[in-house]
Amino acid sequence: MNVIKKSFDLGDGRIIEIETGKLAKQADGSVVVKMGDTMLLATVVSTVGAKSGVDFLPLSVDYQEKYAAAGRIPGGFLRREARLSDYEVLISRLVDRALRPMFPEDYHSDTQVMISLISSDKNIMPDCLAGLAASAAIAVSDIPFNGPISEVRVARIDGKFVINPYVSDLERADMEFLVAGTERDIVMVEGECDEISETEMVEAIEFAHKAIVIQVQAQKELAELVGKTVKRSYSHESNNPELKAQVYAATYDKVYAIAKSNTGKSERGNAFGAVLMDFIATLGEDIDDVTGFLSKKYFHDVQYDAIRNLVLDEGIRLDGRDARTVRPIWSEVGYLPTAHGSAVFTRGETQSLTSVTLGSKDDEQMIDGAFINGYNKFLLHYNFPGFSTGEVRPNRGAGRREIGHGNLAMRSLKKVLPGLEENPYTIRIVSDILESNGSSSMATVCAGTLALMDAGIKIKAPVSGIAMGLITDEKTGKYAILSDILGDEDHLGDMDFKVTGTEKGIVACQMDLKINGLKWEVLTNALIQAKEARLHILNEMKKTMSAPREDYKDHAPRIVSLSIDKEFIGAVIGPGGKIIQEMQRETGASISIEEVGNKGIVEIFADNKAAIDAAVSRINAIAAKPDIGATYDGKVKSIMPFGAFVEIMPGKDGLLHISEIAWERLETMDGVLKEGDKIQVKLLDIDKQGKMKLSRKALLPRPPRPDSVSTENKTV
Repeated sequence: MNVIKKSFDLGDGRIIEIETGKLAKQADGSVVVKMGDTMLLATVVSTVGAKSGVDFLPLSVDYQEKYAAAGRIPGGFLRREARLSDYEVLISRLVDRALRPMFPEDYHSDTQVMISLISSDKNIMPDCLAGLAASAAIAVSDIPFNGPISEVRVARIDGKFVINPYVSDLERADMEFLVAGTERDIVMVEGECDEISETEMVEAIEFAHKAIVIQVQAQKELAELVGKTVKRSYSHESNNPELKAQVYAATYDKVYAIAKSNTGKSERGNAFGAVLMDFIATLGEDIDDVTGFLSKKYFHDVQYDAIRNLVLDEGIRLDGRDARTVRPIWSEVGYLPTAHGSAVFTRGETQSLTSVTLGSKDDEQMIDGAFINGYNKFLLHYNFPGFSTGEVRPNRGAGRREIGHGNLAMRSLKKVLPGLEENPYTIRIVSDILESNGSSSMATVCAGTLALMDAGIKIKAPVSGIAMGLITDEKTGKYAILSDILGDEDHLGDMDFKVTGTEKGIVACQMDLKINGLKWEVLTNALIQAKEARLHILNEMKKTMSAPREDYKDHAPRIVSLSIDKEFIGAVIGPGGKIIQEMQRETGASISIEEVGNKGIVEIFADNKAAIDAAVSRINAIAAKPDIGATYDGKVKSIMPFGAFVEIMPGKDGLLHISEIAWERLETMDGVLKEGDKIQVKLLDIDKQGKMKLSRKALLPRPPRPDSVSTENKTV
């Protein structure tokens, strides 16, 4: 073995170590990244050569957590790691988005990056090391790559920025971003924050980039030690300069005119397709596959140049807008009569139908991951069916795109949800995209806000979202920042920057860059322009609904939360759950109980007030504490030679001694009381063991004493 290591300091004494040459040596590149007890194994394999007809990079990135890393055995029937969880998919996407722009545009080999969590430190988040591990694996390989890159988490904790903070410290953070970049540029940002300003966000990204520069340098030094500074040669594209010139000459002016014609997405797409088909027809009937393939490729380049030049030279976009204008907006709430909350939000040719469902604690999502496990009370699911873009596409469930877009919307709305005391519900939001032409995730944020308010959830403030784009020309230095981008502008542009926020500030963002050299000035201007657009959208939303409903809808379920002393939890549940099951069966309410500190938190969930009142009454009776000196209506539970045990509250029996039944002396219990008798008793005392002493005679009039007979009848 030729084990090579490189380590660096995060600046506060914490060390990250990169090791190669020990594990997975048959991969093109492999490293182990270690911080504390957290260890990630990253590998990369890229085929030699590319498949014919492929003009893109077939890159797959998979992040997976091994349960053994956390000393756990997977759940489920198979008891083994299965398909990637949503959390693992999100980390895979973060790494993919940072790596993909760094490969050469003409490199088309099948490439697979795999990152595995093989050891877990409970206080160190592994996701902030995944991008570093993946890039380092490529750096020590011979795969062509315009990196290295690295990825860090930056958080502001107690007013100070921290790189890759501990899990225990993140609870105090008011902003948290994952930032990826090269030594010169930022390529990806994603995170959430508590209504911060645009200036604060730029400061956080700049702070993160300083740490990225150090990590990129460490990878370069590692690659030199390994001897992988020279990458493999390849030739994956055929070129025909004459054909390219022919395509440009025949189609550029036509494409430019269509782009300027201010037509809809479908009509514009058909017009572009007709231009391409007309050109191919001029090549004759017997053109070879390579010529046909290159014609389509060069026509795409024509579209790329024409649409971008139209924006930069004339300030006109595909739908006729200028750079700052947001598409027309209309919205409606309460569209679905049986949903607990619903909204339709439409902006241009993008539309979301969103519903809100309120559930009980039993509806919480159980998270059973190797690193993260527990329960989740807020769910947001985003669906993107084929018909939303006029396509025929099989429904195979949520893909990575759906999971990623839903997560961004979830981050945004989570920031304005009320606390547990104000909102005991489990909330599920579902956004169904019915039309899509850019920025459907931001439509989900807007529709989700309206649907939450329609449901009567007391959110802290409405949230809106906007997707910003960028068109640049490196030769002239011209650039245009675009508000509310279309699908084509996302595809042909240099940036997709989604920003969500309230009137007070930013709550979440997601940025992907496709170019090198984004200046901080451009980023700042993009954020300022995004704020202008966000506030415009918020004002349009307020025309439909400006504040949450005063109450939940009549058909929405109700939840009452009670706090009882810890000692009564067992009494409410009963042996084997007998008592709580009986209450649920007889009242029709759903009841859950959880121990929190020294209290038991009981949640009662039902769709009618009578069921809740009945359950509350029974639980209060069980959890009530007897008061010494108080009178109770009791029920005789059992007869003993020395007295009777009387139940004065559900599950609470006290001893009624034979001497406390009546004022006259009783020699035996025979014929005095029987089981089931209802009698009034007074609680005299509760001893240190909790045993209650009851009296019946204390409630009866005291008979006169024999020596109190009138003296008039006495004989002298």
